Amino acid sequence: MVTRTTTITDPVGIHARPAAKFAQAATASGCTVTIAKQGGNPVPAGSILSIMGLGIKQGDTVEVTVDGDNAETVIDSLIETLTAAE
Repeated sequence: MVTRTTTITDPVGIHARPAAKFAQAATASGCTVTIAKQGGNPVPAGSILSIMGLGIKQGDTVEVTVDGDNAETVIDSLIETLTAAE
């Protein structure tokens, strides 16, 4: 299991489009992936509604956890997806 954090810099936070891209990438990875606001409860990263329900805004720090084969590679890709959406 691998966990990483990143700070969201997009002025509108994680809205529908970046949430959808992230959820699709998490599902396609074949790994178990969760996302949480730092200090909050993790939610399944394959669920757009769960991600949007976190209410992630600009400046929030999120924690992504990946469990499965190639977890390091998968988490690098997912963090890039989150930050590229900005």
